Amino acid sequence: MAEITAALVGRLREMTNAGLMDCKKALTESSGDINSAVDILRKRGVATAAKRASREAKEGVIAQHIQPGARVGVLVEINCETDFVAKNESFRAFCDEISKRLAADPKVDLESTRTDQISKIGENIKISRFERFEVTGNGLIAAYIHTGAKVGVLVEIGAGQESTVGNEDFKQLVRDITLQIAAANPVAVSRDQVDPAIVAKEKEIAAEQVKNKPPQAIAKIVEGKLDKYFQSFCLLDQGFVKQNSEITVKEHVGALAKKLGDEITIRRFIRFQVGEGFAA
Repeated sequence: MAEITAALVGRLREMTNAGLMDCKKALTESSGDINSAVDILRKRGVATAAKRASREAKEGVIAQHIQPGARVGVLVEINCETDFVAKNESFRAFCDEISKRLAADPKVDLESTRTDQISKIGENIKISRFERFEVTGNGLIAAYIHTGAKVGVLVEIGAGQESTVGNEDFKQLVRDITLQIAAANPVAVSRDQVDPAIVAKEKEIAAEQVKNKPPQAIAKIVEGKLDKYFQSFCLLDQGFVKQNSEITVKEHVGALAKKLGDEITIRRFIRFQVGEGFAA
């Protein structure tokens, strides 16, 4: 059994917003497994949600590069040892150069460039991960880096007609969707893209929370809770942030598609947050 340290309890509290004693008990029951402890707390109804929070913080930045024409784009996480270096102009320029080279060639050998930068900066540097999107057919790639460069988004949005891609309203939609993803942190574009294992776990947790109610009521409550999950974590079901969530993203995209007389599709996205790819 893993040692139930104060740090582990604190991390569970941060992830779930549950009370100190509830967190300690859940970790004891799960033999120190923090993911199992989250499920225990949620089944008891004392965790508001299992945050997709970043794990132990690592310093660094998220960088992006969109090639001219907006048909190819890259999002990359590059880590260093201190926040001081992460804010350094030379380090930021290095990150921009890395993203540009990855956009041009995702198989490029960057090792000598990385080691040269280590010599200049005096800290270890790691190119942790990257995603490269390239448009198929009609569409645009866009990226957004939030203030501080700790969160970044890359998205591909498609259109049926070539003329739509050059439309200013369409371009604005693409920019707005990157901001939506950065702010609302969805896990999938649509409901059918959510991992079935996640859906099964949400159903299990919801059913456990209301297990003492009549069977016919349980089914209805579980469906209601699952619907709320989709509204929180599926991009198309989320309230459109720019319009104060008065309409969904799906409704906003549909309205623009109707206006332009075309079909508009959010094909894929990726959202990086510094440090979330590292285990605690």
